[in-house]
Amino acid sequence: MNQNLSKLGGQLKAIWSQLGAGQRLTVGAATFVFAAGLTAIALWSSHGDYGLLYGRLSDAEAAKVIAALDDAKVPYKIGSGGGSILIPQDKIYQMRMQLAGRGIPQGDGVGFEIFDKQNFGISDFVQRANYVRAVQGELARTISQINEVEAARVMIVLPENRLLLDKDKFATASVFVRVRGNSQLQPQSINSIRFLVANSVEGLKPNHVTVVDNLGNVLSENTDTDSLSGLTGTQLQARRNLEQYLAKKGQDMLEKVLGPGQAIVRVSAEINYDTTTKTEEKFDPDGQVIRSQTKNDENNDSITANSSAPAGISANTATDTNSATASAPVTNTKNHKSVANVEYEIGKTTSNTMLAAGGIKRLSVAVTVAAQSQGTGVDRKVVPRTPEEIDKLRRIVTTACGVETGNDNTRGDAITLEELPFNDQFAADLTKELDVQQKHDLWMNLVRNATYPALGVVALVILLRIFKRTPIQDIPIGVPVGKLMAANGNGNGHSNGNGNGNGHKHSPFEAEPGVVTVDVLNRLIKENPTNMTQAIREWMNKGRTT
Repeated sequence: MNQNLSKLGGQLKAIWSQLGAGQRLTVGAATFVFAAGLTAIALWSSHGDYGLLYGRLSDAEAAKVIAALDDAKVPYKIGSGGGSILIPQDKIYQMRMQLAGRGIPQGDGVGFEIFDKQNFGISDFVQRANYVRAVQGELARTISQINEVEAARVMIVLPENRLLLDKDKFATASVFVRVRGNSQLQPQSINSIRFLVANSVEGLKPNHVTVVDNLGNVLSENTDTDSLSGLTGTQLQARRNLEQYLAKKGQDMLEKVLGPGQAIVRVSAEINYDTTTKTEEKFDPDGQVIRSQTKNDENNDSITANSSAPAGISANTATDTNSATASAPVTNTKNHKSVANVEYEIGKTTSNTMLAAGGIKRLSVAVTVAAQSQGTGVDRKVVPRTPEEIDKLRRIVTTACGVETGNDNTRGDAITLEELPFNDQFAADLTKELDVQQKHDLWMNLVRNATYPALGVVALVILLRIFKRTPIQDIPIGVPVGKLMAANGNGNGHSNGNGNGNGHKHSPFEAEPGVVTVDVLNRLIKENPTNMTQAIREWMNKGRTT
């Protein structure tokens, strides 16, 4: 085997030594192209058709998945960052079902699978602790599904179950999130996490959920309206939102008229956060209504007799003589009394008015518009606007922001509008730099895209020039007969047909020196190929040495 390989190597080396420069270049280029093609095919075939099995895995879960793939002898690739695993496309769903049957991956922490195993004789304390662990694990897995969150952990504190409840003890929760890269969670994502955790735990309020990221930033705001800090933060946020809303309304109106970036509007709002209840009573003396009426009628009849007898026994003794003789005049008195008592109710109107917090006490608006200019460069001049135009702009902002003016200005609102030239030199320089950078990037892209075709063209030109400079080596159509006769080795033109040179057979090479035609050359090759091969080889060696 080794002798055959050495003989093949010697033959290839002999053939390579007989080739010219152009032929060597052609063979080398063809060999390079062939090797590059084989390499590309090998790389493409080794890459295969891989698909994503699992992504966004933690290191512990990725290790479990890789161990299961090694046991199943399934090839795999690990994506960038180590959090994703790729396997052949035709085995993705099969491996997912197999791994799911083994509970892989199950995410960080322990979920409700902790209750899959029946544990008899477990205490209430351990059962409650397991329930809290399960809720924490399930919430952590759910929060980890948010795009910005790489990993999460949830800690829940539940008050003890007692017969008498303590209002100062309530459920709380803390959420630790690991954010992808250096990004930050958006406010809507933070609120989503807080409401998700609060609605998953009984008795937990969203303002009792704290969210912290891996950089140590407290992402959740204190929205507890019962505390001073929470109330202050809410008030400042409400004021900021109102000011930004009014300023945007006025600035949008001005930019529609003047153009983008030609006006700046800032609003300062004083908001009344007091809750007022007002009770008002009004009496109408003209609108009298009888409330109660009392009427009393009294009639008194009295009779009085006047006696003239002297005082004594006879006067006090009732005898016939006395009664007869003592007749006296009688006085009869009649009295009539009528009393009427009437009470009137005066008309009264009672109104209760409750003023909720959030009313605007005062607005202050500051507006700056860019001054008009004409010309460019040194000839640029500022052209001020007329008072009528300034007044129109002021009315636009006044109406858009709801500023009170004139006699209706009970709140003391104020608006200031000034026309000033804006310093746009920085913006102009930045725009110029951006234009230069954009042109530079454009030319670099063009040069980068044109480099490879240019290199290919240059290589092709160099190859063509090398081929042109290489001398053409071919067998001439006409070859002197004497030179071909010299290839026999004895130069006498006679051969015995067996190669020993001592025969006397007549050969066609004995003719007069002349020219061998193509037909004659073909016939000579057929009749004596060994001698013709030796003759052509000597001719080629002779041509190369010269």
